[in-house]
Amino acid sequence: MEQSRPTTSLLKVSNLSKDFGLVQVLRNISFTLTDGTSVAITGPSGSGKSTLLHIVGTLEAPSSGRVEINNTNPFQLSEPELARYRNAVIGFVFQDHHLLPQYSVLENVLIPTLAFKQQSDATQRAHDLLKRVGLTQRLSHRPPELSGGERQRVAIARALINRPSILLCDEPTGNLDTATSETIADLLFELHGLEQNILIVVTHNLGLASRFQQRLQLVDGSCSLEGDTES
Repeated sequence: MEQSRPTTSLLKVSNLSKDFGLVQVLRNISFTLTDGTSVAITGPSGSGKSTLLHIVGTLEAPSSGRVEINNTNPFQLSEPELARYRNAVIGFVFQDHHLLPQYSVLENVLIPTLAFKQQSDATQRAHDLLKRVGLTQRLSHRPPELSGGERQRVAIARALINRPSILLCDEPTGNLDTATSETIADLLFELHGLEQNILIVVTHNLGLASRFQQRLQLVDGSCSLEGDTES
């Protein structure tokens, strides 16, 4: 069955904490985001930025607290249901592109659509996204034939293929030079404006963080939210 995106996206994190043994990485994190909102998560190394991103992305469960995405608590789903839900609702872009080297650009973008076959127009959607990211001439190329910036553009298109409500990026410009980083950042904001998803980016780059509507700073496991909370 084809998965349709909800009219309005909502992410609500309530009193979220995460422990690893005796170490408490996150403490009572709470925030609410709606579609069209962009948030940068900043903070020193070890402050829990990636852990928070992984919990929001349903890759890790919290020790306590609650995550609701479009009024669903994903951690109450069975493993098969959670895998399907994650595939449909959340897109991921990591510091390393994680493209499969044996497949073409087009095939890499289509990979998330294969597991559950949720949309009938997947190939056209992939072509449209690759056109948006400027890779129309690279459809049949494989990742080793691409530059670092081109590989990250493919990763962005792949993350958006299922029209996710939430796009999560973990240091998406961390492995790129300054000029390429700015190009990728511009592309992320352009596509975010078109897709009107919730965009959450972990970054050490304070210049990049300043471009977001909101900034969530993590220090010693606690957070403060700054910026336009009306967006």
